[in-house]
Amino acid sequence: MHYYYNLKGKTIIKSQKRSYQFALSAIFFWSTVATAFKIALEYTTPIMLLFLSSLTSLGVLFVILTYQKKLFLIKRHFLDNWLLIIVLGLLNPFLYYLVLFEAYNLLPAQEAQSINYTWALMLSFLAVPFLKQNLRLVDIVAGIICYFGVLIISTRGAPFSMNFSNITGVLYALCSTVLWSLYWIFNTKIKQDSVVSLFCNFLVAMPIIIIYMFFTNSFLIPPLNAIIPSIYVGLFEMGITFLFWLTALRYAQNTSKIANLIFLSPFLSLIFIYFILNEKIYISTLFGLLMIIFGLFIQQKKGKIAKE
Repeated sequence: MHYYYNLKGKTIIKSQKRSYQFALSAIFFWSTVATAFKIALEYTTPIMLLFLSSLTSLGVLFVILTYQKKLFLIKRHFLDNWLLIIVLGLLNPFLYYLVLFEAYNLLPAQEAQSINYTWALMLSFLAVPFLKQNLRLVDIVAGIICYFGVLIISTRGAPFSMNFSNITGVLYALCSTVLWSLYWIFNTKIKQDSVVSLFCNFLVAMPIIIIYMFFTNSFLIPPLNAIIPSIYVGLFEMGITFLFWLTALRYAQNTSKIANLIFLSPFLSLIFIYFILNEKIYISTLFGLLMIIFGLFIQQKKGKIAKE
């Protein structure tokens, strides 16, 4: 029998079944957020979506920390890591989600979410200069496969024409992968509880978001049609789902099996995009997404073999 001890000293019995339940719940909700992004952006701007969803997430994380009796850790974390917290808050949620929402504002949901999914590959590339990791041949091969998949998606099946559906939106989506990867790289320096750390990031980001809105005259009273999906994004993209995924990993007897479930997310997301947003799913999107998943899969598989 395997056990996990949490910060309260309570014992959690490792259970692969419970782990699957939490992981699949997280994947389900993450698969719906691309649709929620597009619904919200029909009625409001990317910065207002960021403001409303971040405010929601901040509230949710505060409730979670109160329930877990971890509020006392916030002050300690700020005192020990205040500069890093500011950097992380700038990266996520401020810059990352602002850029990502701009991408979704310009691209069909199927294209934006597929391109954004290459962040795991970007992370391995940026880990070379920032974490002094070695660049392997498999990383280069995976990069060629994944980014050719991006080219297929963004040109809607005509990669050699270089005729992008929306080059600005594609660049925003690719930029979001850089920002998200940088966030996780800098986040490796944090030794504090994950929920405490995330809450502090949102706490720092909120005044930054408000200042940005002030100087860009972005204060708008959003309609109810924008508020509801924005709250949904704050709950299930940034807040509760993060806790589900962490819990799944804590219960897991085999974390690799749980981690591989994330490959279901983009395909499940396409189902919601098709039936709720009524977006026609292009064959080029499916083919390009399969290339991206294949590239990420061989990269992770070879990485595990190398470690063993």
